[in-house]
Amino acid sequence: MAVKPFQLREELVQLQKNMMSFALTLTTNYDEAEDLTQETLLKALDNQDKFVENTNFKGWVLTIMRNLFINNYRLTVRNYTLFDSSANLYNLKADFGSPEHCCNFQYIEKAIEGLNNELKQPFSMYITGYKYDEIAESLGLPLGTIKSRIFFARRELQKQLKELDIN
Repeated sequence: MAVKPFQLREELVQLQKNMMSFALTLTTNYDEAEDLTQETLLKALDNQDKFVENTNFKGWVLTIMRNLFINNYRLTVRNYTLFDSSANLYNLKADFGSPEHCCNFQYIEKAIEGLNNELKQPFSMYITGYKYDEIAESLGLPLGTIKSRIFFARRELQKQLKELDIN
């Protein structure tokens, strides 16, 4: 039996201080904690039909917050460690070790750009942090098709880079 919407909202209001405190623990930044708290409130309200009475409401809400934080963190890490869209390769936060590796990175970017659009679009979304299901939804394609296209893009890139003796 699901909780009534007004009860859920009242309980969310009562939990706001606890949510903010937990968000500060996760983010260590007041502004980010406020954003995470608001995002959690929205997510909880959007998914209120999934909450069942007589379960730990506070635990449910804080789990939503923790999962949002982890997903945002993973997306941020992927965005900052894989590719930098600027032409300045010194902005990369990866340790390549030698100048030859920087050149290799340029070859990899060129190889990705050389993929046909059917493979390049889902692969580019994947390497920028999107999950398979998000890509499938965004492109309006089945999940299996997205996984296959990303697999084929990887295989094509490996083939191209092996020919250049980069892999």
